[in-house]
Amino acid sequence: MAPAPPATDDHVGPHPSFIEIAKPYIFEQRLQEYLSAIGMNETREDAVRLQGVAWIDNVRKSMQLPVRTFNTAVVYYHKFRLLHPDTEYNYVDAAAAALFTACKIEDTLKKSKEILCAASNLKLSPSEHLSPDDPIFETHSKSIIGLERLMLEGAGFDFRNRHPQKLVVKIARSCGFPKDTISKTAYNVCLDLYRTFAPLKQGTSTMAIACVELAARLHEADLSTLVGDRGIKYKKWGTSRAEVMETLLDLLDMYTHHRAATMIGQLHPIETFINMRITLNQESTASDIPRFTEFSNTPKLSPIATNGFKVRNGIAPTSPVTPMTPGTTSPGQGPTSAIGIRGQNGTVRFMLDAARAREEKRTVENFYKVEQEEYEVEVPASPERRRPR
Repeated sequence: MAPAPPATDDHVGPHPSFIEIAKPYIFEQRLQEYLSAIGMNETREDAVRLQGVAWIDNVRKSMQLPVRTFNTAVVYYHKFRLLHPDTEYNYVDAAAAALFTACKIEDTLKKSKEILCAASNLKLSPSEHLSPDDPIFETHSKSIIGLERLMLEGAGFDFRNRHPQKLVVKIARSCGFPKDTISKTAYNVCLDLYRTFAPLKQGTSTMAIACVELAARLHEADLSTLVGDRGIKYKKWGTSRAEVMETLLDLLDMYTHHRAATMIGQLHPIETFINMRITLNQESTASDIPRFTEFSNTPKLSPIATNGFKVRNGIAPTSPVTPMTPGTTSPGQGPTSAIGIRGQNGTVRFMLDAARAREEKRTVENFYKVEQEEYEVEVPASPERRRPR
C-alpha cells in the first residue's frame, strides 16, 4: 500500500483568526522576559520609566485631572513599553499617548492638543503660555493620536483598572492612624508605587496594605493593627504576606536608588529606608518568603492561545522591527504594532477570558484537522499459469 501523503499546514477556507488574551496581571518573571526580548537594560529601563511617569504626573496635575486618570495612564505606559523598544519612540510621545488614552477611558476627556499644550506651558512663564489651538501642536498631535491604537493593543483592549487610593484611606482609618500624618504619607506612597511595576503585578488590596504599612513604619507607629495575629487578615482581603512583602521591597528599592524621583523619598534620610529594608529582609528569611512571588528559576515559554497558529508571546517578536532614533521619529512613522504580521494574514481578536479562548480553540481545531481513512480490499489471486517447456 502506498504511504499516506504528508499533512500540510495550508488551511482550506477562511482563516481561523488569532486571539490575543488580555493580561490583567504580569508577574516579575514575565516582566523580565519582556524587557529582555526588547533588549532593555536595567539602568536604561529605570530612567525611561521614571521620566515617563514623572511627565504624566506633572501634566495631569497641571490639567487638574483626577488620580484615577493618572493610575490608568501609568499602567498603559508600562504595558506599552514592555512590547516596544525605546529605540522606536520618544518617551514623551508614549507618555502623552498614554495620558490621552486614559482620559478617554476614565471619562475625563481631553484633546491631544490640550495635553501637549499643558506640557509645553510647564516650561514657560505665565506671560508666554500658548493655547491648544496653536499651529505648533498640529504635527505632534497627529503622532499622539496614532500611538493611541498601539496603547490599546499593548493593554489587550482591557479596560479593567485598579485604583487603590480609596482603599488606602479606608485601611488607614480602620487602623486608627492619624489623618494628617500616616494617612497622608500612605496616599503619597501609593502615588510613588506607580513609578514601579507593582501595579502590573499586584491587586488593589495588596498595594493598599503595603502603602499603609510603609507609611506606618516611616512614622514609627504601632504595627499591631497591621501585622501579626491582631493585624489584617490577608486571606480575607485576597492577598498574602508574601505579596505584600514583595510590594514593600519594590518600594524600598526605588526609595533607595531613586529618591530624587519620588514624592516621599526626599522627605526622609536614606538610612531610614535602608534600616527598614534590613528589617523586612530578616522577616523574609525567618518566614521563608521569596523575593518575588510566582517566580520560577526555570522559565517555561508558552505561547498565547490562538486558533491554530503560533503568535507573539512576549519572548520573540513575530516580525523584525526597524530601529528608530528617539526624537527623530516622523509623525507618520510610529512604533511598529505589537500585533506584528498577524494582522496581515488574518483577523486579530482581543479577548478577556482565557478559558473561553481555549475552549474556542479546541472547537475550531476540529474543523481544520486533516483526517485520512485507510481501506483494506481483498483481491482474489489469479491462478498461476504453467510455463511452456
